[in-house]
Amino acid sequence: MSDKDFPTPEQVQKEFERFVRERFGGKVQIFAQQTRRSSDADDDDEDEVEEKKQDRSKFSFTLKPKDIKAHLDRYVIRQDEAKKALAIAVCDHYNHVQEDLRHKDYEYYKQNIMILGPTGVGKTYLIKQVARLIGIPFVKADATRFSETGYIGANVEDLVRDLVSQANSDVETAQYGIVYIDEIDKLASSLDGYGRDISGRGVQIGLLKLMEETEIDLRAGNDVASQMQAMVEFQRKGKVDTQVINTRHILFVVSGAFNELREPIKTRLNKNSIGFKTEEHQHGDDDLLSLATTQDFTDFGFEPEFIGRIPIRVSCRNLSSDDLYDVLKYSEGSIIRQYQRNFRAYGIEATFTDKALRCIAARAYQEKTGARGIMSVCESILRDFKFELPSTKVDKFTITPAVCNNPQAELRKLLKKPTASRLPIISPSAEA
Repeated sequence: MSDKDFPTPEQVQKEFERFVRERFGGKVQIFAQQTRRSSDADDDDEDEVEEKKQDRSKFSFTLKPKDIKAHLDRYVIRQDEAKKALAIAVCDHYNHVQEDLRHKDYEYYKQNIMILGPTGVGKTYLIKQVARLIGIPFVKADATRFSETGYIGANVEDLVRDLVSQANSDVETAQYGIVYIDEIDKLASSLDGYGRDISGRGVQIGLLKLMEETEIDLRAGNDVASQMQAMVEFQRKGKVDTQVINTRHILFVVSGAFNELREPIKTRLNKNSIGFKTEEHQHGDDDLLSLATTQDFTDFGFEPEFIGRIPIRVSCRNLSSDDLYDVLKYSEGSIIRQYQRNFRAYGIEATFTDKALRCIAARAYQEKTGARGIMSVCESILRDFKFELPSTKVDKFTITPAVCNNPQAELRKLLKKPTASRLPIISPSAEA
């Protein structure tokens, strides 16, 4: 069969799209990368190889631990020890990457990171800000979405493919990215098969090769678009080039609340102090996770090989009401700024008094979800204001403790004066 008997890539794509529309209607959309002409691709092959070689030397990392911590201090309140440990680990990792790119046969052990701590203390935000500072792609996923290879569910290798997508298909950039997996404690499986999901062991095994070094095929077998592109490439060139990414330089960070790990740690510490009453365990709950050992994690249900590939462990502490106030007032990522932007979109200037921030922080603390509780509280207070005020002449109003404690009553007062420009401003010294 001659080449002219084969359909062109454009014809294949149109035919495939027609089939999908007839079979599924408008419920499914197809997004496919444009393919180059055969002659263009063949001419560029050598140039692409040379370009990839040069790209290996493009990665540059000059940050110091204090630089990273100073950046994190702008966004995450407290967690000083966690920020220090994280800054050191990140610098060590990317300095090793640079040395590995410069020297052949350079040996180093990856310093993958585990962050322990309750929900809402800034675990995800810490890593996201690190990736933003360095300028590398970042992917986050919950461990519970994955299943053991061969079973229904997401495959752990999809994490690396997602990293390439975040890098706009630039494999060379993606290979220095950060993969963040939350709720890793849900993968722990009890030895007797009761309690936690025993299938978590299979996912742990699947993550082992990713966290060290392996090559991942970027064309997943269950990805229709990838398979279509492979078919077009085969028709064009008579073969399908393998597209892979090596995970050697990808930093893996895992995190979890590990609430059920505190009691075994406390029991171990008290057991070790039997006979020495004055040395009995005196640590608070916030300190317990920082004292976890490798044996604690294996007893908890993690494979020794899995824990062995996560040598850096960082512990975050619970946030107090005062901490949440500082999050609201001082963090550059404060949700208060978002609410102010929301009102500003309608020409309304919203301001928060200091005591109102204290009131919001106190209520958010009662939610027991860390900083995540702030949005729930703000939404319950301001939802009706966001609905009503854009349709009025009000262009300024102040959120006070009275608004926080009885938003409906304060909104009614404001709406009774449609020509008023703002609620009366209560100075901090005069607030109740």
